[in-house]
Amino acid sequence: MPAIEVGKICVKLTGREAGRKCIIVDIIDKNFVLITGPKTVTGIKRRRANINHIEPLQDKIKIKRGASDEEVIEALKASDKLDEMAQMVKPALGPV
Repeated sequence: MPAIEVGKICVKLTGREAGRKCIIVDIIDKNFVLITGPKTVTGIKRRRANINHIEPLQDKIKIKRGASDEEVIEALKASDKLDEMAQMVKPALGPV
């Protein structure tokens, strides 16, 4: 899946965080990525996620691999996406 890259903004499709936006911080392997909300912005804490449980969006921010939550927040402010990240999105899939 070429859309999976560091800095890509995604939507969680499953779990209690379904419909919330997150950002890919690191790629662990072909099935898992490290995501963050950050928690203070979207409510998603930094965690490992299956790539089948996230849907990449068109937006991307410029962060380095393994960036801290503070660096992610600064990058969101710089690209004027902080307010956009706080809004929930209706998930594409129903309850899984």
